[in-house]
Amino acid sequence: MDVITTLRDAHAGSSGRKAAALAVLLREGLPVPYGFVVGFAAHRTVRSESGMPVVRGLREALSRHLGLLGDPPVAVRSSAAREDTAGGSAAGRYETVLGVRGEQDVAEAVRVCWASASSTLATDYWSHANGEAADGETDMAVLVQRLIDADVSGVMFTPVRPGDSTRIEASWGLGPSVVGGVVTPDTFEVASDRGVRRIISRKTTRMDRGDLGVAVRDVPAGQQTLPTLDDATARTLADLGDRIAILLERPQDIEWAIADGKVWILQARPITAALPPVSPTVPADGIESLIGRPGSRGTATGIARVLHGPSGFPRVQPGDIVVCSGTDPAWTPLFRIAAAVVTEKGGVLSHAAIVAREYGIPAVLGITHATTRIQDGTRITVNGSDGTVTSVMG
Repeated sequence: MDVITTLRDAHAGSSGRKAAALAVLLREGLPVPYGFVVGFAAHRTVRSESGMPVVRGLREALSRHLGLLGDPPVAVRSSAAREDTAGGSAAGRYETVLGVRGEQDVAEAVRVCWASASSTLATDYWSHANGEAADGETDMAVLVQRLIDADVSGVMFTPVRPGDSTRIEASWGLGPSVVGGVVTPDTFEVASDRGVRRIISRKTTRMDRGDLGVAVRDVPAGQQTLPTLDDATARTLADLGDRIAILLERPQDIEWAIADGKVWILQARPITAALPPVSPTVPADGIESLIGRPGSRGTATGIARVLHGPSGFPRVQPGDIVVCSGTDPAWTPLFRIAAAVVTEKGGVLSHAAIVAREYGIPAVLGITHATTRIQDGTRITVNGSDGTVTSVMG
């Protein structure tokens, strides 16, 4: 059995939609990092009684294909059968392992991605998306690509309707800072006439490749409030996004990176829910509100539950509003019972915001010191359409 195919030759039926979309772009000459895919067949066989010969063959194939790439540090990403569909992104539900190198460590990263196919995070997500109990483990292909040591990276949403703007979020270093909501990123809105609006944030940390995977580092004080992109680069990204949307035949949620001045496309998937406006609305006179970034449309009123980590999860009751520094995929089960989410960090294109929109609950992001400015147990109203959080008296 040929357990590995080159990325250029990947197709959805054998390699998942994530790999297949990148293969389309690569064949069209777009800047996609070279790589290969461990297909569904290997995962299916490993799950069967005859899996051990495949595992041995996989290690040999990994060594060979990594050698063809020059044995660089790589990014190992899930490409599940259900992932990156128009009906559900599964953003952050499956595993990604960055910065691994060599056959042994890459084989372990493949195993981690396979294991995430049956994780509680994944099954809970699809149970909610389908409105019924999840129907077991999904087929999982695994994408292995040369890691881009990004100077700047981020996410871009292409226009959904004619005349809409392209939304771009960016921060220093590797992409998990943005997609994982670790920082509040810079926001750039590129209009159809190619005018650029920007909101520049203070970006205090960054992620880079370290000796053991990914390392979090402090951003020098003088760089924290510098724009991550100039207008010309924002326009270049928007133009590239338009081309990708045409090739993939629908509006796209695109992860990208810039290294040594070159733009790379790391992922492209269908947009699953409309974005709220780029700028928060100034509250009316006499109304004291905290102002953040609109993350997911809608309004909800409920009891604030200020959480400082997973140990606080049992305190959240149906209809409560989760207030936290930021979320990661482990927080997603709360989205099924919470009325809204408020965070201190993160952007509208982060995984948390995407999932909030798919779950249909309001979200406001990037409210500085929200966990101390909002008192636990108070009644608040969250407006995810205009980016405000207001105390409810009485």
